[in-house]
Amino acid sequence: MSDLDGTLLDPRERVSGLMQDVVRTMAAQGTQFSLATGRPARWVLPVIEQLPVQPLCVCANGAIVYDSAADKVLRAVELAPATLQNVVNLLSTDVEGTPLEAAGFAVERTGTSAFDRAAELFCVTEKYEHAWLSDEHALLTLDELTSAPAVKLMVRNHNVSSQELFEAVAPRLDPAEAHATFSWGGGLVEISAPGVSKRSSLEWIAARLGVDAAETIAFGDMPNDLEMLDWAGTAVAMGNAHERVKNAADHVTASNAEDGVARVLARWFAE
Repeated sequence: MSDLDGTLLDPRERVSGLMQDVVRTMAAQGTQFSLATGRPARWVLPVIEQLPVQPLCVCANGAIVYDSAADKVLRAVELAPATLQNVVNLLSTDVEGTPLEAAGFAVERTGTSAFDRAAELFCVTEKYEHAWLSDEHALLTLDELTSAPAVKLMVRNHNVSSQELFEAVAPRLDPAEAHATFSWGGGLVEISAPGVSKRSSLEWIAARLGVDAAETIAFGDMPNDLEMLDWAGTAVAMGNAHERVKNAADHVTASNAEDGVARVLARWFAE
């Protein structure tokens, strides 16, 4: 299983020719290739179009398992409205002088297909500064934002790093209620239901396929990959990975710009 941004994809968000060949050989030999990302399913489609297979995809940091071949959400673990309301209140109270003072909020909702309209799934408050260009989203009040279940709550402050924002968010959360992580450095923290991670969905996929952890290999670069790397039989960090990820991995490969994932897999699956 491979993370996407900073891992499988190069800096231009492309899948290399070598990686395509490796995945083709894996499929011919009966080896499952899956993707794991913080992205929603609709943002995985440009990657799948570059692959010779239509894989199972772990989306929203593990909250969703999406079958790209059937265009179907197989599994979703959501934050309930009451939980969303409580978490937003915790992150909005007594925040003066902290990175949370200037923070905005957004949610990602489940949907049923990668072709659902983004404006029905990606909802933001007026204070939310977009981390990536978005021209299709719903603008809601905080009460409206937290009125329906969501697979991910996002906290955004572009004036600080994600690490700094995470350090302000995480101590305020009850681990039995919500789980925080980050997958990008520019001031974005992502909150999911407790127990939700790329690992939880990787375990679900492995059980469905009858595969043991020892038979798996996982690639990642950011803290939202840590649980997945800890569970996998072989954990590989990218050369460009966060230091915590490198320290947790069994091996460190080349960077995503240098085709690090393909370099490792080609040892077993080169044509």
